[in-house]
Amino acid sequence: MASRFVDRAVIHLTAGDGGNGCASVHREKFKPLGGPDGGNGGNGGDVLLIVDGGVHTLLDFHFRPHAKAGSGKMGQGGNRAGAAGETLEMRVPSGTVVMTEDGEILADLVGTGATFVAAQGGRGGLGNASLASNARKAPGFALLGEPGETRNLVLELRSVADVGLLGFPSAGKSSLISVLSAAKPKIADYPFTTLVPNLGVITAGSTVFTMADVPGLIPGASEGKGLGLDFLRHIERCAVLVHVIDCATFEPGRDPLSDMDALEEELARYTPSLGGDLADRPRVVVLNKIDVPDAAELAELVRPELEARGLSVFEISTASRQGLKELTYALAAVVEKYRAEQPEPEPEKVVLRPMAVNDAGFTVEIDPEEEGAFIVRGVRPERWIRQTTFGNDEAVGYLADRLQRLGVEEALARKGAVPGSPVTIGDVQFEWEPSTPGVAVHLSGRGTDVRLENNDRIGASDRKEARRIRRDGPDGVEAGTDGE
Repeated sequence: MASRFVDRAVIHLTAGDGGNGCASVHREKFKPLGGPDGGNGGNGGDVLLIVDGGVHTLLDFHFRPHAKAGSGKMGQGGNRAGAAGETLEMRVPSGTVVMTEDGEILADLVGTGATFVAAQGGRGGLGNASLASNARKAPGFALLGEPGETRNLVLELRSVADVGLLGFPSAGKSSLISVLSAAKPKIADYPFTTLVPNLGVITAGSTVFTMADVPGLIPGASEGKGLGLDFLRHIERCAVLVHVIDCATFEPGRDPLSDMDALEEELARYTPSLGGDLADRPRVVVLNKIDVPDAAELAELVRPELEARGLSVFEISTASRQGLKELTYALAAVVEKYRAEQPEPEPEKVVLRPMAVNDAGFTVEIDPEEEGAFIVRGVRPERWIRQTTFGNDEAVGYLADRLQRLGVEEALARKGAVPGSPVTIGDVQFEWEPSTPGVAVHLSGRGTDVRLENNDRIGASDRKEARRIRRDGPDGVEAGTDGE
């Protein structure tokens, strides 16, 4: 069965969800109020793309485009944290470019071990033991885990090669790479025999370089004709481009100069997404099949004109191996020169970007779709919304405390919000009821918040005052005496 080469794949990734925190109270004989002991939820697993030297194609992603990392486990009582979700490692070949569906490049993975976090796992929720404070000694709630990130990404493989062979179908590119290296591409006498790029490793003295045999190009390749756009991207990384010209072709209307000009026009129209310009890459012209007498005469005829353009020209024959040694060492010299001209790779720097003094970390906008409504946007407010159990009044009160400390209430007031104004944060809309500035918040029983309930029950202090009145009278004189 013939192997399939896939150099482009669309993948759908889902990172693991964070585990929920646990709301638990320690129970032990003779210790009825042992305090909160709910553990934190585990973090969700990430989805990683890692370069593996043993992987050469994106075929696995073509058949299995969906992938999901493990979710974190829920926290438990006894201060037991939930286990973290298992990270999913996906192996990709060197030269893989990671892009969004809109074409934005997120990462260019080159070199074994290069890693990219394709989808971030959700944070685990805090248990009530971590939420305890002096004002909230026994929280009756815990935070929910965050959902993992979901992303659709495009993977494109761009061959990492020093030399790229260009030419019309059946120009002899596959034969050339087969005699210069240990690569064994399919070779036949019909057009488009090569349907996948072939890579070969070549040694010339102390120089070792790689050569890519790009499938045959034709006029219109930059617009998608033939196999053009599918494989033009494989020459984006090449240090030198080699035009392999068939001097023994019998097709009418074709000659070495017109073949080269046609392909150069396609290269000029193609814009590498990795940056740079193919017009700046060194060129070498290989006049192939000179073992045929007519081809040798044609090569002698066109060689002066090609050299007049400033190009290095080599006459070779893959059948008789004539001229191959000179070509190999010449390519090695060009590659060495190109490598020497490249700037030294700088070690990756850790960049710290502190938050600006006037950056609150959120914004308040007027809702354009609803009169008198507002939208709060920001990483922290939206994360807090996802972590809140809205069926628990105490958890809602805790959310209100966090938003108030962040300054959301002040920002809403400055924007013109009034009590009862609809406010949307993330996927939740609620009516804004601001806290009274400067007044401490006193929480009631577990799972409730006095700000969210109308409690008409008479408290202990009120009952004590009523007993005093019954005993001493409204004026403070004990009943049954004349006050003396």
